[in-house]
Amino acid sequence: MSTIASWEQRVAGADWAQVTSDLDQYGGALLPQLLSVDETAEIRDLYQRDKLFRSRIDMARHRFGSGEYKYFRAPYPEPIERLKQALYPRLLPVARDWWTRLGRQAPWPDSLDEWLDRCHAVGQTKSTSILLRYREGDWNALHRDLYGDLVFPLQVVINLNEPGVDHTGGEFLLVEQRPRAQSRGTSTLLPQGHGYVFTTRDRPVPSARGWSAAPVRHGVSAIRSGERHTLALVFHDAA
Repeated sequence: MSTIASWEQRVAGADWAQVTSDLDQYGGALLPQLLSVDETAEIRDLYQRDKLFRSRIDMARHRFGSGEYKYFRAPYPEPIERLKQALYPRLLPVARDWWTRLGRQAPWPDSLDEWLDRCHAVGQTKSTSILLRYREGDWNALHRDLYGDLVFPLQVVINLNEPGVDHTGGEFLLVEQRPRAQSRGTSTLLPQGHGYVFTTRDRPVPSARGWSAAPVRHGVSAIRSGERHTLALVFHDAA
C-alpha cells in the first residue's frame, strides 16, 4: 500500500468544520480522497481471498436488495485498521456533541480500542468492516447498521471504483424521517477513493422542545451498468 502520506494526514485533509456543518444539515458529508487509485484496486482484489472474511451475505436471499458483501475477519488488513484508527478521533467530537444535544450520556471513550473493548465486554465481538460488490441491476435497500446495544453514531463508506467508467448509477442514498413531516432524501455519487461519513442511526434536529432524534437510513441506488465495490467502516462490533 502507498505511504505517500500518513493515514492521519489523509484524514486531516478534510475541512472538518465543513464536514461537521454538512453532517448537522444533511446527516452525511463527503470526505477527501482517502485511498489512491492503486490502493482501491488492491482492496477490491481482496474480495477473492475468502480467508480474509468471516462471512458472506447474499443480499437478495435476505431481501436486503441485490448484490453481495463480506465481513472482514479481525485483525483487519492494514489500510482498513489504520483508516478506522485515524477517523475515530475526528468523528468522536461530533458524536459527543450530538448526544449532548439529545440529552443522552455519550458512552464513547477517547480511543477506538477502548470503545471496542467495551463492545466486546457485552458480547459484541464480531468484526463489522465490510467489502461490498454490486453488479448491473444490484442495489442496497434502506437500512441501519446497528448490530447491538452499543452503537457509534457515525460510519464511513469509500467507493473503490470510478463512477462513469467502472459503473453508472450506484449513488449513495440517505433518507431522513422528519418529525411530523414527509421524509427527506439525499443522493451522492462518490468519487473513487473518497470517503463519505454519515449517521448510523439518527441525528439531532431542532424541534419545539429543543432537539429531537430524526431516524436516518442509508442505501445504494441501482447499478445501471458495470461493477461497484465499496469499503464500509463501522466503528462498533456486532453481537
